[in-house]
Amino acid sequence: MGTNLFSQATLFMLILLAVALLAKNQSLLVAVGFLLIIKWVGLGDKLFPIFQQKGINIGVTVITIAVLTPIVTGDIGFKQLGEAVRSSYAWIALASGILVALIAASGIDLLKNDPHITTALVFGTILAVALFNGVAVGPLIGAGIAYLAMRVVQFFSNLGG
Repeated sequence: MGTNLFSQATLFMLILLAVALLAKNQSLLVAVGFLLIIKWVGLGDKLFPIFQQKGINIGVTVITIAVLTPIVTGDIGFKQLGEAVRSSYAWIALASGILVALIAASGIDLLKNDPHITTALVFGTILAVALFNGVAVGPLIGAGIAYLAMRVVQFFSNLGG
């Protein structure tokens, strides 16, 4: 991985840094800056493999902590849960949460086993974060949606041939 300041990877990251600055996207700015600093101080060889292997799990854990925080602070309790189940929107949210989790789960193997799909998903996520104020949870759900779309295409291809 090295610490070459002018490697293709570093140039790519510097372009992403410029995009983050132009788009005023703090998440992308922090992520790119963090990764470049790790690379430049020489810790990349040790930390990058961990980020690649465990990063999604760590990110999901951090998001889960953020979602559960209102419960532990007492802002959300059984009273709010009882009120929510009487709302049609809450049932839609419940179903959506289940569907998204199932879709994302089916995409995990796709991310692990198909590098060119992973690359396309990462670029799509970067574009969405940098240009459209998206949030970088895209690769998991994106992989799940891609997986489902591929199965639909495969299904119809099999019908025709």
